[in-house]
Amino acid sequence: MSTFSGAVSSAYSLIVFCHLRWDFVWQRPQQFHSRFAKGHQVLFVEGPRIEPGDVAPYYTLHSIAEYPGMTIMQTHFSDAAWGKGGAYVDAMRRELLDKALATDLKGRFDSPVAWFYDPMAVESHLGQHGAIATVYDCMDELSQFRFAPPALIQRERRLLLNADIVFAGGRKMAQAKKRFNTNVHFYGCGVDVAHFGKARQGTLPVPEDIAHLQGKVLGYFGVVDERLDYELIAKIADANLDWNVVMIGPTAKVDPKDFPRRPNLHWLGGRDYSLLPSYTQRFDVALMPFALNEATEYINPTKALEYMATGTPIISTPVPDVVSNFATVCKISTTSEEFVKLACEQAAQTDQMAVERGVKMASENTWDAIVAKMEGHIEDVFENRAQIHSKIRIPIAFPAATAA
Repeated sequence: MSTFSGAVSSAYSLIVFCHLRWDFVWQRPQQFHSRFAKGHQVLFVEGPRIEPGDVAPYYTLHSIAEYPGMTIMQTHFSDAAWGKGGAYVDAMRRELLDKALATDLKGRFDSPVAWFYDPMAVESHLGQHGAIATVYDCMDELSQFRFAPPALIQRERRLLLNADIVFAGGRKMAQAKKRFNTNVHFYGCGVDVAHFGKARQGTLPVPEDIAHLQGKVLGYFGVVDERLDYELIAKIADANLDWNVVMIGPTAKVDPKDFPRRPNLHWLGGRDYSLLPSYTQRFDVALMPFALNEATEYINPTKALEYMATGTPIISTPVPDVVSNFATVCKISTTSEEFVKLACEQAAQTDQMAVERGVKMASENTWDAIVAKMEGHIEDVFENRAQIHSKIRIPIAFPAATAA
């Protein structure tokens, strides 16, 4: 859905509607749009923040020194305002952005490309703000996540039917979305090879919170949520008390009080993206201990290629997209017993050929390359519309005949 009626230059701006916070775990939205911001003005609109009190909804804007083209917009709703219901919240989300575009951001985001991660933003923003094209980047099957809003499925369907382009983060997901949109493209995870490749050099300082660990380290980094198999994690720790299982990442939708506890199982919490190579440099084995449930049916884990770039052997449960995309690199288990057995084998002797295949695969799947291809798809939309527009014949009005 758009208001586009002719050709446009590559200097378009983007307004991104995302359910994730910019300063949360550095993943697909941040990787893509930190790169888009090198050549485009990008307004990254986070989902609403709910705060105590009874004040009118308002917005705040934040710049990022490292990415001059990026502006972060946060919308704030009090408990009282949020309690007025969905229709009010949807209307206020649109009103706040319209106000920002007309005042603080005036002239910076005229005729933008609207880029959605969050289907719940559809009622507020689809077809609004003078958008010239609509992109849906479907990174997860959010409707299958814990606490998903009931309206999400219907809103995503509307987004799919109206999007000019759909990008899907998983192969299986792309096939599912093609039922509702003919212009779907599978772009899985990318990787910052230069960043994670630092771990292969072996010269980074070991973080203090793991420097004291003795023996092998089996590690994980990423969001700690309902997608992990906590029983499996406990079994990995129990399999060998001489090794350490290190879990790095912020928690979401789970209670840390329910985590298994072992002397050799270390829940470190979130760590800055810049530090992840230092941690993985100490990993002897990289873990992807995902549960097999609705939340993991369509995931294509970003960490897979990141692990590969560090040169660390990887063990995973049989998540569909891991099996189809990375089976030549990752050791894949079908049972918890097999997972533990593979962990023992890899901790004892690394499959160096698999590691080398992983390093090569990572080098061929950079974020920069994916963003360049995505820009090409957006330009294709503009070009196709320009061609259609040029073929429209406009009748010539001749002046009426006059008497001699």
